[in-house]
Amino acid sequence: MGAQLRLLRRRIKSVKSTAKITRAQELIASSRIVKAQQRMQAAVPYEQEITRAVSGVVSNTASVDHPLTVEKEKPSSAGVLIVTSDSGFCGGFNANILREAEALRGLLEERGIRAVPFVVGRKGVTWHTFRSRKMGGRWEGFSRRPSYADAKAIADTLIESFKEENGIDEIHIVSTEFVSMLTQNVVVRRILPLEVVESEAESTDTIPPYFEFEPNAAEVLDSLLPRYVESRIFNALLQSAASEEASRRRAMKSATDNANELIRVFTMQMNQARQAEITQEISEIVGGANALADAAAGKE
Repeated sequence: MGAQLRLLRRRIKSVKSTAKITRAQELIASSRIVKAQQRMQAAVPYEQEITRAVSGVVSNTASVDHPLTVEKEKPSSAGVLIVTSDSGFCGGFNANILREAEALRGLLEERGIRAVPFVVGRKGVTWHTFRSRKMGGRWEGFSRRPSYADAKAIADTLIESFKEENGIDEIHIVSTEFVSMLTQNVVVRRILPLEVVESEAESTDTIPPYFEFEPNAAEVLDSLLPRYVESRIFNALLQSAASEEASRRRAMKSATDNANELIRVFTMQMNQARQAEITQEISEIVGGANALADAAAGKE
């Protein structure tokens, strides 16, 4: 009985230590979510303006014939930018992204297109390395706090590969979209080649700005489209960073709750074992007292 009590005490002590760690991780993630949301909101105006500028150039051009907007008749390969995290303890965050990336890979292969992964985050890199998957590019160390320079480095690699004669023909992004503290959705978007859609403006739509190009629209697009791609990738990195912290906060809260429940169960078991031990001790004392009483009575 004493051995069981010692075992339960050690388990309670161990679980309490774990609960302190998970609680601390939960608080850290909660504080980082606020900063990540602020960075997301700060980047929105730039993304909106660069998109507006690209739309304005395209809408004022009779025909759009640019390497980044022309879709090949028979694409043979596609680059898939997979945005994961550098660290764990974030629940199913990375598993969900990698699952969607594999689903996209299957769809591309059905079309006869080879998928080339470009991976952001140590978890994604490790996953592909373990399976001996060749990567077109890999970036680590900034999943929690990405900078625009990181997005530009990724965009430069992707655009360079896109422009190569035997490079990739499409670029897709698999990342996590931050909806709220409780909801984060994995999204798959194609960013290159750009889809140019003709539509009639409604009365409530904002009239696109009119531009005059000097020397021509193609050179303007040469300058704008890389910035546009960079902004889309930067937005994906910021959304992923906020989603990672939200997932980590939720996972750590669940772990803390489970640890507290284990402590409650172990404490109850320890109390029951202690009560049984006390009952046994009392029974032994009473038995000994009765034996002494019987012995005394026999002497008389």
